Amino acid sequence: MIFGESHGPAIGVVLEGVPAGLALDLEQVQKQLARRAGGKSALSTARKEADRVEVLSGLFEGKTTGAPLAMVIANADQHSSDYEAIRYTPRPGHGDYAGFVASKGCLDYRGGGHFSGRLTAPLVAAGAVAKQILAGRGIWAGAHISSIYGITDAALEDVEALRPVAEKEFPVLDDGRGAAMKAAILEARQAQDSVGGAIECAVVGLPAGLGAPDFGCNVEGIFAQHLFAVPAVKGVEFGAGSAFSLMRGSEANDPFAVRDGRVVTRTNCSGGVNGGITNGMPVLFEVIMRPTPSIALPQESVDLRTGEEVEIEIKGRHDPCIVHRAVPVIEAAAALAACEVLGI
Repeated sequence: MIFGESHGPAIGVVLEGVPAGLALDLEQVQKQLARRAGGKSALSTARKEADRVEVLSGLFEGKTTGAPLAMVIANADQHSSDYEAIRYTPRPGHGDYAGFVASKGCLDYRGGGHFSGRLTAPLVAAGAVAKQILAGRGIWAGAHISSIYGITDAALEDVEALRPVAEKEFPVLDDGRGAAMKAAILEARQAQDSVGGAIECAVVGLPAGLGAPDFGCNVEGIFAQHLFAVPAVKGVEFGAGSAFSLMRGSEANDPFAVRDGRVVTRTNCSGGVNGGITNGMPVLFEVIMRPTPSIALPQESVDLRTGEEVEIEIKGRHDPCIVHRAVPVIEAAAALAACEVLGI
């Protein structure tokens, strides 16, 4: 359970079901949070937060106790006054209006409140714990930016190529294409606009036979539930995804083979899942991320007090693109989903 608001005193997460006896490496948690952090360049928001994790419960003498693990992250760099002008004029593309209605007008509107991308920080912290649990079973998750504004990264031919990507400030396979993506982001920023993109992620090491075709047990459904909880994710595709519509069955089917005494498939168009069950290949998927809704250009809205149509201009510090910062977030959501699939 993730809690808190963008401009509240703190944000955090409570994880239930964490196995007892895990020697939790908090520095690894901090490393994952550092990958997500903004304030590093013109490619992201100017908001700077230390994002130091404090563990409130579930950890004793460096090991998890099996009790709920509660972690909090303080908020310090808020400019709440930037949002007063849009308290009753919802920003297009944001959760402002839907949240206003759902909360009966009691929404914390500052910085997007609970709908803010700021809430991905505790998600990353939770995912960092999940990654350490998975590592003990030989399972890992890695991702890269697959595209930004139509500029595509190199094709992922070997999931092992994702390991070094995690050490890059701009997580792409091909740095040359990454430079072109950066230029597109800066161009959008100069135009007071934003751009979207996509992230490709693989979970490697999940054994065959997990999941079921049924509702609530389907592996793709479990992953999708976690991934759609990430702000800005508007689509999820497994394996070949939408490219299946361009294929024949002879192209889409993954031929079986035996390698080192293990049944594998020569291709992975199905993304490691058949019939809602893992087949032992990497669970491979791509998420589509919308452009950041907060842009400086004038936009049309409605004054919720008067019902009049109005024009708004959004102030504050916002990302011209959130895709590069979202890579560790998607990995975190994938790690949490993998734990659920494993029954942890």
